[in-house]
Amino acid sequence: MDGAIVDVRVEQGSHVTKGQLLVVLEAMKMEHPLKASIDGVVKRVQVSQGEQVKNRQLLIEIQAHDADVLAN
Repeated sequence: MDGAIVDVRVEQGSHVTKGQLLVVLEAMKMEHPLKASIDGVVKRVQVSQGEQVKNRQLLIEIQAHDADVLAN
């Protein structure tokens, strides 16, 4: 949804786990925590605190951990 970025909790290269808080978005006078849906490494952070964002805009790109590496 359209809104403003209140807080960015990760940076490029950060390792994240599923459920970890990445960004807080303020929309419709409420704060919405945006969490990682997978374990992985942050490849790109495309927003900063105070920035206005649009619906369906890519905010953070995460590359999933390789399942073969995790199995060994």
